[in-house]
Amino acid sequence: MKVCLVTDRRRLAGADAPPAEARRRLASQVHDAVQAGVDLIQVRERDLAAADLATLVTDLLAMTRGSATRLVVNDRLDVALACGAGGVHLRGDSIAPADARRLAPAGFLVGRSVHTPNEAKDAAGADYLIAGAVFATASKPETTRWLGLDGLRAIVRSAGVPVLAIGGVTVDRLAEIAATGAAGIAAIGMFQPAGDASRGGSSLEDLVSRVHRRFDSLRAAP
Repeated sequence: MKVCLVTDRRRLAGADAPPAEARRRLASQVHDAVQAGVDLIQVRERDLAAADLATLVTDLLAMTRGSATRLVVNDRLDVALACGAGGVHLRGDSIAPADARRLAPAGFLVGRSVHTPNEAKDAAGADYLIAGAVFATASKPETTRWLGLDGLRAIVRSAGVPVLAIGGVTVDRLAEIAATGAAGIAAIGMFQPAGDASRGGSSLEDLVSRVHRRFDSLRAAP
């Protein structure tokens, strides 16, 4: 697992876009992400009620069938289980991963957001962690304390499972993120339309390929 797309349909379509257009744009993004070989899609649409979220997750899951892409639901374990999603991604203040694991079927992914090495140590039962925010990012308030590369490295050393970096991730930062020992990256902005500077003008397919090559090459090095 190296590339995780975190969804945000309102940012994708624009704040003034009608709900139907935002949903259409999200569906198109997920379709393209699956075709490009994104490893993990985290459906993070926190404003949706359970029923609407379940409908959305069911529709998006249909796009991942027959592919290697796994789809997880942000924090809503109930929705993830009811829809047959590939897993759940738990907030840092949510239930413990081990508790979620006891309710889940075999093969169900359990992820966790962490911000400190101690949180990483306490995430027993998780299959992977997302650590952030590493750098300044538009999706977090200016008062957020950024981890930086040293903070990310400390979390990686404390974790017993793969760690994905999130927050201010750009193509230009892939090498230094990989050098911390992180397993990959998670992002919202990087997967916005091709004009987004964080992608360096790359197509989605090129972006995913570059991330895979960067993290694969580091692990292949002696």
